[in-house]
Amino acid sequence: MKLIYIRFCLLSIVFFTIKNQAQETLPIYTDYLSDNVFLVHPSAAGIGNSSKLRFTARQQWAGVPNAPALQTVSFHTKFGEESNAGYGLVLFNDKNGFHSQQGLQGTYAYHLQMSDGRFFEQLSFGLAFTFVQNQSDQRTFTGDPAVAAIVESTSYYNADFSVAYHRGGLSTYFTVKNLLLTAKNNLNVQEPLDLRNYIFSAGYYFGENNFVQLEPSIMLQFREGTGERIADFNLKAYKTFSQTQIWAALSYRRNFDANGIDNSSYISPIIGLNYKNFMFSYTHTKQLNDIVFSNSGFHQIGLGINLWTREPRAAACPNINSIYGGF
Repeated sequence: MKLIYIRFCLLSIVFFTIKNQAQETLPIYTDYLSDNVFLVHPSAAGIGNSSKLRFTARQQWAGVPNAPALQTVSFHTKFGEESNAGYGLVLFNDKNGFHSQQGLQGTYAYHLQMSDGRFFEQLSFGLAFTFVQNQSDQRTFTGDPAVAAIVESTSYYNADFSVAYHRGGLSTYFTVKNLLLTAKNNLNVQEPLDLRNYIFSAGYYFGENNFVQLEPSIMLQFREGTGERIADFNLKAYKTFSQTQIWAALSYRRNFDANGIDNSSYISPIIGLNYKNFMFSYTHTKQLNDIVFSNSGFHQIGLGINLWTREPRAAACPNINSIYGGF
């Protein structure tokens, strides 16, 4: 175990000291409420009693040409049945108008068991490394001979560090995203230098023997470069029928811009269905401000499969225990 700690520390030092050119990586929405915590927090890699494969597709401002859209594929698992280490992969395609970015993220996590088996208690660490290819498609630009009808591209990389602590129904995560100081790239000269984002999440699952189980949670973000603060307030409910679990969540997000420019707020109802080892979710996000770009809101679909499910790991939140068996 000592050797594992030494390797993990050395890997952390390497990622912290690399210099790079980068911009914002994977956008943060409400995926963590759709049993996809791993997209936000690398320390969730391999954290539960099953391997998880997840697909998401998000479309903003439906009906508006070239509106933002995001697709992700993620997978995370343990290295072996008795291993305390986990790994994960994320592929994503993020498009906004004529600009797009495709990325690949690889994660390593280590989980320390701290309980005697009566309830679940675990301390986890995760480190993720991301490579992104940026593109600017100028082939449809017309009327300006100074603009070449080409696809310009540039690449960058970044790293995230994450810590998680679980005890029974309590789950907490702290992640620093975009650890490495960035530089402006040739596709966006207005890009900020510091993209570091600090994220704290906490939730508590209770009522296991009640008619309905509840899980209130919060997520707080602080973006260092802009001073922007973002808060999510969430409530999730679960109901199980035989081999089917129905769940629903309501999330309220509020931006607190230090400069007073962006104080937008959003509400996101989410519905989901777990049947055996399959998961389906739908999210609709509505902006609540008086001035909005579109009234159609944002739509997101999530699909998932739980693979190689093991026995539930004592009393714990749903992120730890998948109820039904996998392939």
